[in-house]
Amino acid sequence: MYSIIDIETTGLSPKREKITEIAIYVHDGEKVVDEFSSLINPEVDIPYRITQITGIDNRMVKKSPKFYEVAKRIIEMTENTIFVGHNVHFDYNFIRKEFLEFGYDYQRKKICTAKLSRKLLPGRRSYSLGKLCNELGIENPHRHRAFGDATATTRLFEILMKVEKNIEAVSLRELNTNLDRDIIRKLPQEPGVYYFYNNEGELIYVGKSKNVHDRVLSHLSNNSSKRAIEMRNQISDIGYELTGNELIALLLESDEIKKHLPRYNRAQRRSNSQWGLYYNKDENGYLRLKIQHNDRDELPLTTFNSLQAAKNHVFTLVEAFNLCQKFCGLYDAMGACFHYNLKQCNGACIGEESPGSYNLRVLQATEPYRFDKKNFLIVDRGRSDGEKSLIGVENGKYLGFGYINFELNGNLNIEDLKSSIKKYPDNRDVQQIIRGYIKRNKALKMVDF
Repeated sequence: MYSIIDIETTGLSPKREKITEIAIYVHDGEKVVDEFSSLINPEVDIPYRITQITGIDNRMVKKSPKFYEVAKRIIEMTENTIFVGHNVHFDYNFIRKEFLEFGYDYQRKKICTAKLSRKLLPGRRSYSLGKLCNELGIENPHRHRAFGDATATTRLFEILMKVEKNIEAVSLRELNTNLDRDIIRKLPQEPGVYYFYNNEGELIYVGKSKNVHDRVLSHLSNNSSKRAIEMRNQISDIGYELTGNELIALLLESDEIKKHLPRYNRAQRRSNSQWGLYYNKDENGYLRLKIQHNDRDELPLTTFNSLQAAKNHVFTLVEAFNLCQKFCGLYDAMGACFHYNLKQCNGACIGEESPGSYNLRVLQATEPYRFDKKNFLIVDRGRSDGEKSLIGVENGKYLGFGYINFELNGNLNIEDLKSSIKKYPDNRDVQQIIRGYIKRNKALKMVDF
């Protein structure tokens, strides 16, 4: 079921502006089965420039219901439906903000018809609702009114659904596989980890994707290499596990590959990373870098396939951060290192530079390989509405991940949250995955403890 929704507002920012009109069409995939539209009293003045665009003024909304008066109807109509809108985040964020004002956490899965149009109707000059309606012959005499734009979005959505079904039917016919098509159709278009099995039940490949269905289809139509074709021809069954978000998909995929060593995941096993870069503090308080064979009991900052590759990397750090060759294991002598005589070392090796000053540069050099904080939880999307995922790091080590339903559990302390986490092994790969994800997602919610 789908709820196709459009709103009008007093401006563009959900933080500062309010809703003035809402329209909802509940769609079962074939036709509209319920509808609702109403002007909304925003309880603030409507700017004249907005009235010029929408035609909605203060007089029109004066006796209209306030948002909280229609909130129950909105919740009931959209429950167990997917929220559909053109540039859906605009409408969705406004409605979520209105609900949050009186303490209700409104969450629905979303489909954006603008984004879907770019995928299914490529090559258009514009993907604005008005331009698409003109090109597709969709009449909308009530532009910039919620009921008019919601009606037009419904017609566009119906066109897109027909196009998508046709594309899927053609793509399934063209797949070079004897796999049962029902297995493919039932794959979710959500983040998760997927598993390929051969006709003997052997796990031959593990992968992850933000959209399991589409990623599996790409495997089944892949003719780019002999190895890809060989793997595709061996697939007899497909399994999957939903993760709710990309980060847990990445972490679970890494763990599953290391645990099962599927034959077609050889490139991701990292069995050749025999050398690691480690650091420790000596008796005088200086941080020293060292290259050594990987220690199973100690996690390296980073790993290398050869000793020479490790040395080359450390030489680069020495040059970039003015580090001491001797304290980085690159120069073995009783006195000063070679760089000191060239005035490229500040003399930590002979006590001329203080540990505090020197260690600061070591920490700067190794910052890409360490977490900024030692103890934190990452809170991300879960696998369903109301559920959140938790990824834990304690004392700089990866704990694992888990899920919790905040709506059912209310206010929880850190120990409660940590207890919901399933333990997984810590290693350099998962630490790199988490660091990279944090850097790419600046708005990620993190809880320190």
